[in-house]
Amino acid sequence: MATTSTDQPATQAYRAARDQLVELYGDPDRARTEFRYPDVGERFNWAVDWFDAVARGNDAPALVVVEEDGSEASLTYDEVATRSDQVAAMLAHQGIGKGDSVMVMLGNQVELWDTMLGVMKLGAVIMPTTTAAGAADLRDRLERGEARAVVANAADTGKFDDVPGDYLRVSVGEVDGWTDLRAAYREHVNEVEHPGTMPDDRLLLYFTSGTTNKPKLVEHTQVSYPVGHLSTTYWLGLRPGDVHLNISSPGWAKHAWSCFFAPWIAEATILVYNYARFDPAALLTVIRSHRVTTFCAPPTVWRMLINADLSGGPGSLREVIGAGEPLNPEVIAQVQRQWGLTLRDGYGQTETTAQIGNCPGGRVKPGSMGMPLPGVPTVLVDPERGEVVDGAGEGEICLDLSASPVALMTGYQGDDGRNAEAMAGGFYHTGDVAERDERGMITYVGRTDDVFKASDYKISPFELESVLIEHPAVAEAAVVPAPDEVRLAVPKAYVALVDGHRPDADTARSILAHAREHLQPWQRVRRVEFYELPKTISGKIRRVELRAREEELAGSAQTPPPTGQTEWRDSDFPDLRG
Repeated sequence: MATTSTDQPATQAYRAARDQLVELYGDPDRARTEFRYPDVGERFNWAVDWFDAVARGNDAPALVVVEEDGSEASLTYDEVATRSDQVAAMLAHQGIGKGDSVMVMLGNQVELWDTMLGVMKLGAVIMPTTTAAGAADLRDRLERGEARAVVANAADTGKFDDVPGDYLRVSVGEVDGWTDLRAAYREHVNEVEHPGTMPDDRLLLYFTSGTTNKPKLVEHTQVSYPVGHLSTTYWLGLRPGDVHLNISSPGWAKHAWSCFFAPWIAEATILVYNYARFDPAALLTVIRSHRVTTFCAPPTVWRMLINADLSGGPGSLREVIGAGEPLNPEVIAQVQRQWGLTLRDGYGQTETTAQIGNCPGGRVKPGSMGMPLPGVPTVLVDPERGEVVDGAGEGEICLDLSASPVALMTGYQGDDGRNAEAMAGGFYHTGDVAERDERGMITYVGRTDDVFKASDYKISPFELESVLIEHPAVAEAAVVPAPDEVRLAVPKAYVALVDGHRPDADTARSILAHAREHLQPWQRVRRVEFYELPKTISGKIRRVELRAREEELAGSAQTPPPTGQTEWRDSDFPDLRG
């Protein structure tokens, strides 16, 4: 029999740390002072030492997947433990073992959770992959990730027809040449033995979204995410027995944050709403009918929700969180007014767990991401001097490597150059700039590559974009520098419009006037262009392409860049000149 007893030292240490954070719920100042990540010893496997330890014989709901038509699949902790044993046994029988990489390309379906746990129980390495990936992406990922196996839905197996390689093919559903994962559930298997993984052994390989260049391959260990996400659990405000709903897509790190590790660390229920097309009203119905207590979603979803009918109230919600990109203050204010709940922001990366956050019970400054989370050695570093910024000031968000941060990747696999750059000077460099006030509250400024100067003033694209999206015609906006003969560069907004608004001079004038009214003179958006925003497959805007477009236009024979059907400047409107 497997040794999954809660008497195991690793399990005891992990539980003590988790319980401490539960006890410190609502007291983030004390948590930052007292919490330390646990020492789980020389052997650790989260799927066995934690999940199985709390799951065996546990009939509490672990996972509920709700479909658009109202049907749902619900599994207890004990059922998930057994099903993941069955998947592990099948993969082991097919030759997958400790250290082997397995690409998992599944949607929000119960097999995703079974497979992630099953791979983990073998000591193998999970390589989550979005179902939106095409053949070229898959070839690159399989090669760089050295995948020994692929698990995909039957409908997606055709994408691998042009992806050569000697890898095990496992499908959910019958496909010629593929092993049907569902056969695993018909077999009776014993509990999986501990694979003997050590804390520094690999566990996860994540590809970043590639907003500025080729996606990086991030490597995480048996502790950097499984233990590191104790910080995320505290930021989300999760407690035993909660029902947690998170809006994010499988294949990306945030899904693992809030749809896998954090809720099960808390012994909560993961609730997933599996939809093809987002419908705010339907989501609100699910939140209320399934008594969701904690809810996390990106600002794009929150903006759609506040434009829907929130008069039905928040149901059983206790905690509401925004993640993925910074929240603008207006969204926070709207949720507070209509639901009486404080929408909290936070910050982290694929390379880390949650680093900074507004925690339950802490003071919240609208627009601020909060303060460093318990156990996470977050500092601001002056990019010119390479020194830590003490007190109020601005700098790059970094982790202090001298503090041996638990919640940090080992590095970018196969990329020594990027690793050296990311870990230079004794810090892990996030590439994001933030400002800290005299109370210690940290506010996002922008990517180091995105911040620019106009008329010798530093411009934060995020700050300008937050104002622009408050205009009723603006669905999304991206601000980049546009070369200018007088000011060298001026802020230009690329705008995607809300349905029903026309990309014409009247709309452009209205948007420019709105920006003029709500921004400082030196921040003024001088140009606006209606444009289809270039994005990564994860949906993040590629500002690097827009900057390149501006440079190309400026270097062409057309100087200055032409205005016309899609672009307008403040100088085109007499009342906005100057």
